[in-house]
Amino acid sequence: MASTSKDMVLTFVNSLVPTVRRALCDPLPEVRQAAAKTFDSLHSTVGVRALDDILPAMLSQLNDPDPAVAESTLDGLRQVMAIKSRVVLPYLVPQLIAPPRVNTKALSILASVAGEALTKYLHKILPALLAALSASLGTPREAQELEYCQAVVLSVSDEVGVRTVMDNLMDSTKSDNVDVRRSSITLLCAFCRHTHADYSQYVPQLLRGLIHLFTDSNKEVLQMAWEALNAVTKTLDSNQQTAHVSDIRQAVRFAVSDLKGQDLLPGFCLPKGITPILPLFREAILNGLPEVKEQAAQGLGEVIRLTSAEALQPSVVQITGPLIRILGDRFNWNVKAAVLETLALLLAKVGVMLKQFLPQLQTTFLKALNDSNRQVRIKAANALSHLIVIHTKADPLFMELHTGVRAADDPAIRETMLQALRGVISPAGDKMTESLRKSVYVTLTNMLGYSEDATRAAVAGCLGALCRWLSPEQLNATLSDHLLADDVTLDWTLRHGRSSALSVALKEAGKQVYADPNKEKICRVLLAYLMADRVPIAMNGVRGCGYLFQHLMLTGQLPLPQQLLTPFVRTMNHSSNEVKQILARVCCVLGKTVPPQQMAPELLKLVIPMLVNGTKEKNSYVKANSEFALVAVLRLRFDDEMTQRCLNLLDIGARESLSDVITKVLRKVANQPEGKDEELDDTLIT
Repeated sequence: MASTSKDMVLTFVNSLVPTVRRALCDPLPEVRQAAAKTFDSLHSTVGVRALDDILPAMLSQLNDPDPAVAESTLDGLRQVMAIKSRVVLPYLVPQLIAPPRVNTKALSILASVAGEALTKYLHKILPALLAALSASLGTPREAQELEYCQAVVLSVSDEVGVRTVMDNLMDSTKSDNVDVRRSSITLLCAFCRHTHADYSQYVPQLLRGLIHLFTDSNKEVLQMAWEALNAVTKTLDSNQQTAHVSDIRQAVRFAVSDLKGQDLLPGFCLPKGITPILPLFREAILNGLPEVKEQAAQGLGEVIRLTSAEALQPSVVQITGPLIRILGDRFNWNVKAAVLETLALLLAKVGVMLKQFLPQLQTTFLKALNDSNRQVRIKAANALSHLIVIHTKADPLFMELHTGVRAADDPAIRETMLQALRGVISPAGDKMTESLRKSVYVTLTNMLGYSEDATRAAVAGCLGALCRWLSPEQLNATLSDHLLADDVTLDWTLRHGRSSALSVALKEAGKQVYADPNKEKICRVLLAYLMADRVPIAMNGVRGCGYLFQHLMLTGQLPLPQQLLTPFVRTMNHSSNEVKQILARVCCVLGKTVPPQQMAPELLKLVIPMLVNGTKEKNSYVKANSEFALVAVLRLRFDDEMTQRCLNLLDIGARESLSDVITKVLRKVANQPEGKDEELDDTLIT
């Protein structure tokens, strides 16, 4: 044929074509190889007719019942491809991917010999593979289809091909169809795990996409996303691990933004959920630059927050060791603060699993409690409040903190020591021995009128928290001698300290404190505080009423004390904007913490018109806080049921004013993202 004119070949084409076609499917490989060269000459002479007359027949022969014939035919196609891929592919691909049945087997064999020529058609082939794989899920064909599809994807090694695979499969993992998501993540996982191609430039994109799949509701998708992430992070060396910490943090935030009302990321809660990303954090914490260490500690904290205790369990030692090591070194304060916060989060989550580290953690936290930086001290105090919960012999820790409070000359250190003492008393005051509790009690009551504001507030917080753990006799004595011993002629600092302590006691020990025979007296003292001319004392009166009302509504002890209601809501007319603001903030907390069906109608009827007035105040803080309070009390972020109930409670004038504010202002406020709740208790430092 090579030595014959085109016309002459065309004359004999009807005999040549069947001969070449038969030879391409011959049982002997050397015949098939020679036939492929002949096919090349034939095509060069007769053009598309060679394709039309030979390839469709070979394709249909791929399904021959005799496996030997089908295999020979496939190899014939392979031989043709090796020589003529640029001509054969545009002809074959559309036929192999045409519905209803994508021929994944033939595609996998073509892919193995097509080389880079296949890249041009990947954008058409990949969707067809996903359709075939999706259709086979849950059928006996699934494993075989997956093998063929993987073979096609793994044949890709050139730069453009890798980009096409990444873009196509990552896009398909966002599909609404769960089968398509499952198929695409399965292929992506296979590619990331087995390819010899370099995909390092796609790592940030992969981290973002795979961690986003950790929000998926389908177990198989979650598992494959986890395996893919594991495969990706295993390809990174130590420098790359450190470099990708910020990508992981971004990816986690991106995923969290799509978590509808869940506190945990489903993918992190799989067994060993966070192990694929732990090595990155560990490397950055131990060997990164200071700013990278801080980033990594914060990022690890964010991940811990989103992981269940069971899923964290296998990684506890891996996480805790490096963090303790860092705190032992001399790093700047922000690294220490970030590490302490992460350890506190871990303790809050897994608690008792960290028991083996208790001595090191205690030593580390106590050392940090004397740090020159205030943030480090506050974080250490918070960490101790979680550590105390798993302590079995807690007295030495209480004693150390008590001694620290008494010995501190620097008011700033004293304030954080008191915060730490309060932090351990609140959850575990019952772990203190009687003798120690008494000596702590004496120290606190002696300092209740302390001249320095921050110390006085912190002492009051400690004493208020301690009330929960006192015996009934001790508590009665504390109330009559200190918390309820109100006298207008007293030095104002002592009166302020007592008002703070009463407010905290009602918050943390409402059940024990607001009991007979002290109920009447508590109401009388709170009333006196509401009327006080000193603003900080009046603010504590508002707080104390708020905590009392919260306790009574949550425990179903209605109606609320009548003598307090009107003076409480009338603080919106106080001359100080700070008092007005605290009233609105108290109402906001009540709206968020008390279920709507337990809200006292007598309080709602009085307080809502006052908050409506608050929205018309000149002071922007009072105005904003009143708006937030109404949104919380009316539950405008949820539905209109509570709003309707409140409207029905009001007189016609007040009802119209409320409707007006809802329409003009509150709907808009309710649609804005909810800010972080401010702490109502001013004896706690942040």
